[in-house]
This record gives sequence, C-alpha cells and structure tokens, in this order.
Amino acid sequence: MLDILSITAPVFIMIAIGYAAVYSGVFEAAAMRVLGTYVVYLALPALLFKAVSQRPISEVANWSYMTAYLCGSLVVLSAGYFYARKVQKADTTAAAFSAMGMVCSNTGFIGYPILLLMLPSIAGVGLALNMLVENIVLIPLLLAIAEAGQGGPSPVGKMLSKTLKGLIRNPIIIGLVAGLVASFTGLNIPAPLMKPVDMLAASSAAVSLLVIGGTLASVSVRGLSGEIAPTVAGKLLFHPLAVFAATIALPLAGLAPLSPDMQAAAVILAAVPMMGIYPILAQRFGRERSSVVAMLMATVLSFFSLSAVLWAVTTYIL
Repeated sequence: MLDILSITAPVFIMIAIGYAAVYSGVFEAAAMRVLGTYVVYLALPALLFKAVSQRPISEVANWSYMTAYLCGSLVVLSAGYFYARKVQKADTTAAAFSAMGMVCSNTGFIGYPILLLMLPSIAGVGLALNMLVENIVLIPLLLAIAEAGQGGPSPVGKMLSKTLKGLIRNPIIIGLVAGLVASFTGLNIPAPLMKPVDMLAASSAAVSLLVIGGTLASVSVRGLSGEIAPTVAGKLLFHPLAVFAATIALPLAGLAPLSPDMQAAAVILAAVPMMGIYPILAQRFGRERSSVVAMLMATVLSFFSLSAVLWAVTTYIL
C-alpha cells in the first residue's frame, strides 16, 4: 500500500497546492484559466507530439486498446443515460451530461501524471489513444444527444459539422496528428527543434495538477443534490470495471490481447475523475452547476478509489 500511496500522494499533493494557492489568494481563480489555456494549447500538444513521433506507428495504432476502451465506455454511457432517463426522470440533455461525466476522463490533467509515475514507458501512448477515443467518438456523440434534447434542427448533421471544424482547430488533435505523421514517415527532427518541445511537454503534468486544484478552490458545493451520486459512482467505479471487462473480452472478438502494461493503462485512465472541460461543455446547456459539483466530488473521492484501482492493477494485472 505504501507503494500505491507513493504514486497517488504526489498527484493529490500537487492538486492541494493548486487549491491552497487560489484559496489563500496567492493566485486569483482567473489565473487558473490562463494556466489551463497554456496546458491545452502548448504543453499537451507538445507532449502528444513527443510521445507519438518517437515511436513506431505500429505501436501507436493500437486497435485492441481503442476498441476495448471504446466498448467499455459505450456500455457505461448507455447504462448511465438510461438510468438517468428512467430512474431519475431526467430530460435528454441532463441524461447526456450525466453519461458524459461517467465516461469522459481527465486523461491529460490527472490520468497522464499518474501513468507517468506508474507506467512511464507507455504513458504517452496511453494518453494519445485515449485522446483519440474521447475527442473523436465519445464527446461528439454525447454533445449530439444533448443538442437533440434542446430540439435543435438536424442535431446529428449539425454536430458532425461542428465536430469536424473543432477537430481541425483543436491544438491537442493537431499535436497528435503531427506526431502520427512524423511517426509514419520516420521523420528525424533535429535536436534544437525538439528541445523546446521537450521543455513544454515536461511542464504538462505539474501545471495540469495545479490547474485542477486551483479550479476546485472556486467551486461552491452548497445545494449539493443526490442527482450527482450516480455520475460519480459511474465514473470512479463502473467505468474502470467495464473497461477492464472489455480488455478481457478482446480475444472473443478476434482481436489481439493487450499487454499487461496497456491493459493497466486503460483501467487506470478509466478510473480518473471526469475531464476538466466537463463543466464548460455543460454551461451552454444550463447544466454547469451539477457538472461542477460532480467533478469536485469525483476528484476528492478519487484519492481513495484510485488508490484501490492502482492496488488491484498492481496485484492482478502487472
């Protein structure tokens, strides 16, 4: 257990430092938005480019990993959506965002720093593969459902058009695609050009965790409703269980089994709290209040749930 705490404790200590910095007034809450923009537009794209460009394309294009992660996520997405609709009597938009909270992980800000400590050799690849699944399939699908709940015209076609435009401009996707091109072509980038990329990539983990903590410091939990409990449980418990089951079932679908490291990475990334932009996406639909509180509670509780997941992964997978 001490080995597990040596992995989770640094992550949550950095989150606590960010929280204390904003709560004490050392930084204003607005500064976290600036740092978050730095991570999204510079540090994470550099990290993804470095992780992907320096590996053979056969290692990056891991279809078994993406299939298992996507299938496990879709199972939880479907169950969460129908639970919100049938049991909680939520409308379509609210159910879509409840499901989004269950399956869209904070891969870049929390998941990657944990993988970097536990599985450094494949941390970058796991990050890249998750970014593909989340940004190209899960987020656009759930936003299309949420849009349909608002009665928008031709929601699927409209959201597909928005998604394509968003992907073209998304700096994370740009960094990922650039890395894939470099990997596929075997491009050898000169050291003077790679050094700035290395420096930006190295800052990603620490700054990301500070942003999470600082953002949570400005969140109020007054009026907390029981409606967020299924979302938090789905994210921290059912999502990693479903992804783990999907990795076990890969041979049944005729796909190659994952290596222990990649299987562990999939489960760990599924077990981290929901993504940092979850409340931002929800804001346009009037769901920011419940999404912010859900993210806060999931992040706090994940100290315990992630420790349990890391113990289980270390004991039964690695």
